[in-house]
Amino acid sequence: QVQLVESGGGLVQPGGSLRLSCAASGGRFSMYTMGWYRQAPGKQRDLVATITRDGITNYADSVKGRFTISRDNAKNTVYLQMDSLKPEDTAVYYCNADYRSGFVRRNYWGQGTQVTVSS
Repeated sequence: QVQLVESGGGLVQPGGSLRLSCAASGGRFSMYTMGWYRQAPGKQRDLVATITRDGITNYADSVKGRFTISRDNAKNTVYLQMDSLKPEDTAVYYCNADYRSGFVRRNYWGQGTQVTVSS
């Protein structure tokens, strides 16, 4: 069982920056693909970015060039650096850990952290 705890959300003005962190415990962090997802009110939860255990990254088109996902396996932590924030980035951001090997799949979510972009 993997526990994920997000931090770093808050209120920021348009054009500003935030860095989200997700600390993992209870599993072999380095074996998981880690991801950030977000959910705005009344909308579905959408992918923001993922990073594989080999460090391969993937981004939603809406955040490419503005957001950067990274991981520190020694600290069991994944980060999301968010720059040039826009009001449409406002959402609850969730951390995800995903492991797949053959027929085995493990998938875990954090509790979410609110990001509000507003002047």
